[in-house]
Amino acid sequence: MLPDKLVYMANQIGTFFRSQGEDRAPAAIAEHIAKFWDPRMQQAIHAHIAKDEAASGLDPLVLQAIKSLPPVQ
Repeated sequence: MLPDKLVYMANQIGTFFRSQGEDRAPAAIAEHIAKFWDPRMQQAIHAHIAKDEAASGLDPLVLQAIKSLPPVQ
Protein backbone atom coordinates (compact mmCIF):
# COMPACT_ATOMS: atom_id res chain seq x y z
CA MET A 1 0.00 0.00 0.00
CA LEU A 2 1.25 3.48 -0.83
CA PRO A 3 2.54 5.60 2.07
CA ASP A 4 0.20 8.48 1.15
CA LYS A 5 -2.82 6.21 1.60
CA LEU A 6 -1.52 4.92 4.94
CA VAL A 7 -0.89 8.47 6.16
CA TYR A 8 -4.41 9.46 5.12
CA MET A 9 -5.93 6.47 6.93
CA ALA A 10 -3.83 6.98 10.06
CA ASN A 11 -4.74 10.65 10.23
CA GLN A 12 -8.44 9.75 9.92
CA ILE A 13 -8.06 7.42 12.90
CA GLY A 14 -6.32 10.23 14.75
CA THR A 15 -9.15 12.64 14.00
CA PHE A 16 -11.65 10.16 15.44
CA PHE A 17 -9.72 9.58 18.66
CA ARG A 18 -8.63 13.22 19.18
CA SER A 19 -11.86 13.82 21.12
CA GLN A 20 -10.47 11.60 23.90
CA GLY A 21 -7.87 14.26 24.65
CA GLU A 22 -4.18 14.51 23.98
CA ASP A 23 -3.31 12.36 26.98
CA ARG A 24 -5.49 9.37 25.96
CA ALA A 25 -5.68 9.66 22.17
CA PRO A 26 -2.22 8.26 21.27
CA ALA A 27 -2.86 5.03 23.19
CA ALA A 28 -6.28 4.63 21.55
CA ILE A 29 -4.82 5.30 18.10
CA ALA A 30 -2.01 2.81 18.69
CA GLU A 31 -4.45 0.17 19.93
CA HIS A 32 -6.65 0.62 16.86
CA ILE A 33 -3.74 0.34 14.45
CA ALA A 34 -2.34 -2.70 16.25
CA LYS A 35 -5.72 -4.46 16.17
CA PHE A 36 -6.95 -3.61 12.71
CA TRP A 37 -4.00 -2.92 10.44
CA ASP A 38 -2.35 -5.76 8.60
CA PRO A 39 1.28 -6.28 9.69
CA ARG A 40 2.43 -5.21 6.22
CA MET A 41 0.60 -1.92 6.64
CA GLN A 42 2.23 -1.39 10.04
CA GLN A 43 5.68 -2.17 8.61
CA ALA A 44 5.08 0.25 5.73
CA ILE A 45 4.07 3.15 7.98
CA HIS A 46 7.08 2.54 10.24
CA ALA A 47 9.34 2.54 7.16
CA HIS A 48 7.72 5.76 5.96
CA ILE A 49 8.40 7.44 9.30
CA ALA A 50 11.98 6.16 9.34
CA LYS A 51 12.71 7.87 6.00
CA ASP A 52 11.84 11.36 7.26
CA GLU A 53 9.79 11.70 10.42
CA ALA A 54 9.42 15.47 10.05
CA ALA A 55 8.00 15.17 6.53
CA SER A 56 5.86 12.10 7.19
CA GLY A 57 2.59 14.03 6.89
CA LEU A 58 1.28 12.46 10.08
CA ASP A 59 -0.61 14.36 12.74
CA PRO A 60 1.63 14.68 15.83
CA LEU A 61 -0.69 12.50 17.95
CA VAL A 62 -0.72 9.82 15.26
CA LEU A 63 3.06 9.97 14.94
CA GLN A 64 3.39 9.56 18.71
CA ALA A 65 0.99 6.60 18.61
CA ILE A 66 2.78 4.82 15.78
CA LYS A 67 6.18 5.34 17.39
CA SER A 68 4.84 3.68 20.54
CA LEU A 69 3.98 0.47 18.68
CA PRO A 70 6.48 -2.36 18.78
CA PRO A 71 8.08 -3.33 15.46
CA VAL A 72 6.08 -5.91 13.54
CA GLN A 73 7.84 -9.05 12.39
